[in-house]
Amino acid sequence: MPEIAEVETVKNTLKKQILNKRIKDVKVYYEKMIESNINTFKRDLIGDEFIDIKRRGKWLIFELHNHYLLSHLRMEGKFFLKNTNEELAKHEHVVITFEDNLDLRYHDTRKFGRMNLISKEELENTECIKKQGLEPGDKALTASYLQKKLKNKSLPIKSVLLDQSIISGLGNIYANEVLFYALINPLKKASSLTLEECNRIVEGANVIIKEAIKMGGTTIKSYTSSLGVTGRFQTKLKVHKKEGQLCPHCNNKIVKIKVGGRSTYYCPNCQK
Repeated sequence: MPEIAEVETVKNTLKKQILNKRIKDVKVYYEKMIESNINTFKRDLIGDEFIDIKRRGKWLIFELHNHYLLSHLRMEGKFFLKNTNEELAKHEHVVITFEDNLDLRYHDTRKFGRMNLISKEELENTECIKKQGLEPGDKALTASYLQKKLKNKSLPIKSVLLDQSIISGLGNIYANEVLFYALINPLKKASSLTLEECNRIVEGANVIIKEAIKMGGTTIKSYTSSLGVTGRFQTKLKVHKKEGQLCPHCNNKIVKIKVGGRSTYYCPNCQK
């Protein structure tokens, strides 16, 4: 699943290639992907142009003159840039064509991705945006903030870190890496974390996400270089997908378990 670093990379890459290009056509081949009215969606996009692209958590926010196009890649969503005359590929569900005959094509094998066109006045009151928590790198993301958010959470800390209303943008990969950085067992009850442990999580999230964005994200099975950008952070992963390999700290074997249905990798010796 594309996480915060991957979505940031997509945003930065698209900004270099599609801004200020007038949209001449929009085709939707899987209507359930669009949360707004299909006819309105097409009508309000055609003739306009993207003047900026922003991000909130894992949401891409394409800014037009009077609207925002919200896009969430979910599990396997990807954007491709292609010439209009190229044949439509399987699983390309939304095609936005610009006047220079360049297409922005949304590809999603599992069809979980979602798009919604809203007025600019609606943005901060749109539920998916309003519920986003603080992001790594935000000065307001402190140990005290995190401990307060965790105080009534009886779930394992790994599950809670995936809650976007607490720390926005962390997904399974980076939650595993952050907990290893902080030397915290993923099964530990979230409400039991000390202020110092919360501080280590915040520090880990800040360090890891900053580096991951710098390296273009993590290129794995569900996130590929669909825009010609290859993420290199997979070379820095300490525990994710490292089952059976030696812990870089203590040389004990990294194990894989399921926490809340998600694959979780950790060192039982370092993360007791």
